Amino acid sequence: MRTMRSIVADTLGEPSEVLHLQTRPVPEPGPGQVRIRVAAAPVHASDLHTIRGRYGFIPEFPTVPGIESVGVIDEIGSGTDSLTVGQRVITVGVRTTWQEYVVTDAERVLPVPVGMSNSTAAQILTNPLTAVILTGAELDVRQGEWLLQTAAGSTVGQSVIQLGAHVGFQTLNVVRRRSAVEDILAWGGTAVICTEDEDLRERVADIAGHDGVSKAIDCVSGQVGADVSHALAPHGELIVYGALSTHRQTDPDKLTIPIFARSLIYETKTVRGSWLLRWFTEAPKDRMAAAIDRTLQLADTGALRVPEGQPILVEKFSEAIYLAEAPAHGGKPLLVFEP
Repeated sequence: MRTMRSIVADTLGEPSEVLHLQTRPVPEPGPGQVRIRVAAAPVHASDLHTIRGRYGFIPEFPTVPGIESVGVIDEIGSGTDSLTVGQRVITVGVRTTWQEYVVTDAERVLPVPVGMSNSTAAQILTNPLTAVILTGAELDVRQGEWLLQTAAGSTVGQSVIQLGAHVGFQTLNVVRRRSAVEDILAWGGTAVICTEDEDLRERVADIAGHDGVSKAIDCVSGQVGADVSHALAPHGELIVYGALSTHRQTDPDKLTIPIFARSLIYETKTVRGSWLLRWFTEAPKDRMAAAIDRTLQLADTGALRVPEGQPILVEKFSEAIYLAEAPAHGGKPLLVFEP
């Protein structure tokens, strides 16, 4: 029996305590499926929050984490004619990728564009795709418009800044450390608000003028998300796609966005959520294909540049887990199975 290496969590808990490397049988593809030998799988903070029970779903345990990967098809099930053994592919909305082999439906993989690195391919369909969806299909941010965003130094934030430069919209970028301001401007951000020493609402008015900002995205929530909603112009729209301020919280009263009711009611603003994993299961196939195709094209032309990841051997997964949440850790940690 052939075996493979998998990173497994047996129960909910702190990742450093409940994750371990395990040997498992190599899975066999069924009809309409392919088996992929994984080359690289990123470690996202959301993977770790899932194991802690602080994300949008709780998996059945034991579980193998991971929501992205790139690899090579090494076996094909019956009835699969569109793909070939040896083809390099990206998994699309496939979970349990922190293992040496992954089996999935053939419709859940895409060929890697010629010339795209494994590092970029492994990361392209979470954070960059999120930026494309939010600024495109969700908010339709157009040339000359302002987009206000929090956590501008994140991978999504960097992608939004690049999309602004490509499409021609202006980005008003919120960060929490003064040391991050120069980086945001160097990446092409139009303007920066630093909550360490600036009032968010006042600065939005100073920068965007009397008309204000009508479109915003937030992945912090808490008081920062509330300040963003309050700063919106009348009829403005805020999409909340993350809750960084709450991930370490256990007090239910802290897992909130304290929206100012008068601002919401009398200025008829909209606040709504967006979650990529739900989008993968609910978006119409044509809309999903269009967003993914656009993301790949933008990366292929250089309009979207994904920071190079840090390859880490699976046996050293503890290091990858630490780096995924360490401040200023550099590139995204990528689990690899070969040196």
